[in-house]
Amino acid sequence: MRALVFEEFGGPLAVRSVPEPDPAPDGVVVRVGASGICRSDWHGWSGHDPDVVLPHVPGHELAGTVAAVGDRVRNWAVGDRVTVPFVCACGRCAPCREGAGQVCLAQTQPGFTHWGSLAELVALDAADVNLVALPEQLPFGTAASLGCRFATAFRAVTGVGRVRPGEWVAVHGCGGVGLSAVQVAVAAGARVVAVDVTPGALALAAACGAEHLVDGSATDVPAAVRELTGGGAHLSLDALGAAVTCVDSIRSLRPRGRHVQVGLLPPAVGRTEVPMELVIARELAVLGSHGMAAADYPAMLSLIAAGRLRPELLVTRELGLDDAGAALAAVGREPGIAVVTSF
Repeated sequence: MRALVFEEFGGPLAVRSVPEPDPAPDGVVVRVGASGICRSDWHGWSGHDPDVVLPHVPGHELAGTVAAVGDRVRNWAVGDRVTVPFVCACGRCAPCREGAGQVCLAQTQPGFTHWGSLAELVALDAADVNLVALPEQLPFGTAASLGCRFATAFRAVTGVGRVRPGEWVAVHGCGGVGLSAVQVAVAAGARVVAVDVTPGALALAAACGAEHLVDGSATDVPAAVRELTGGGAHLSLDALGAAVTCVDSIRSLRPRGRHVQVGLLPPAVGRTEVPMELVIARELAVLGSHGMAAADYPAMLSLIAAGRLRPELLVTRELGLDDAGAALAAVGREPGIAVVTSF
């Protein structure tokens, strides 16, 4: 099969012919219909993820059609249209038994623990636990953005952040997950302040319903958010994953506000100094959010089917696999979500 491969961290990304995968006894192989290109893929390529073993095929946001089924799979058949969370849970450990597969103790992640979906075919583990059926009317290009960025934002805003109608939500970083968070928060009835350093990203945030836009490169961001919201955000998210956006998010909160860390902060890019004096003095909640389990997808898919959420508006570029390497290396330089739709 054709796949995007890198053999050194930060090195060339080339499309090569590699062996096709076989399904595990409890897994499937999916013929990829679309695969997103995400900042997490960039972290893996850059050497920030200890699970990545070279040579490697990246890609973890995907949708497609089941092409082969393991002997122990009961709920899926060849030809089924599916997507999958980027965290594939085992279904057996304590967090999985509690319904928290997104923090599974034995999780696998396509594109990190094994070869991923920037390829014609991808193997996925524990299919009966992790696969999500796709409605016929949902295109693969749109569905591919759900597995990481959109689903992650949905759970971060609604599940972990517990957003309520009328609250002020600050979103720091308007890449794919940040724009998704803006859209989800607006759909939940919240008022959104979007923060970014590029005009294009802020324009997309406005199109998603953000009420105020803050240029993070030219402004004291926490002061601006507190002024715009009359005292600070009730809920603030670092959707980028950087020391400055993490700290700005916490400093943007009103007393008893909630910070949700969504963007990755790998140790390789430095440790973030959290202003714990504010956490104590203002009784702030500092929370982490890591994807969303397959069992939680129906609520999100029902809102998409009803037209209240429109993830397709965030997909700004559809690419061929031959263009995926350049797009991955340049993640963050163009606003919106890039999805590979031809292989």
